[in-house]
Amino acid sequence: MSDVKGAAALRATLVYNLGTLGALASDRFADRVEELGLKPKHAGLLAALDAGPTASQQELATRLGVAPSLIVALADQLQELGAVERVRDPQDRRRQVLNLTPEGRRLLTRCTEAAEATDAELTAGFTEPQRAALTHALRTLGEHHTPN
Repeated sequence: MSDVKGAAALRATLVYNLGTLGALASDRFADRVEELGLKPKHAGLLAALDAGPTASQQELATRLGVAPSLIVALADQLQELGAVERVRDPQDRRRQVLNLTPEGRRLLTRCTEAAEATDAELTAGFTEPQRAALTHALRTLGEHHTPN
């Protein structure tokens, strides 16, 4: 008898299911925000700008755990769309901070609507308590495994 576990054992793991469903969810969300001229990473930056205090590109990169060059590229693209503006920090004129514009807030609202539509599609067979429990469990898992 073999000690090798088969496909059923792999499919029973949390990491396999999160990865498979995560890819599906990401693709569906990406399709929806693409209609806005955005990618999911743009939506993430808009949300980060809305969620915290005014921040420089470097501070945002640290907060989000990504390379500063990615924040610069995303901010450039969002600035072209009129969604963010770079402003000199009055306390430190050498530092530029990113701010959401009214267009940025509109796009963030549309991204939220796209995320909610994707959630509804993916959990169509769930009851409301099941949806709430899944959301709570995933949020808790994320809080334990994301950089602060």
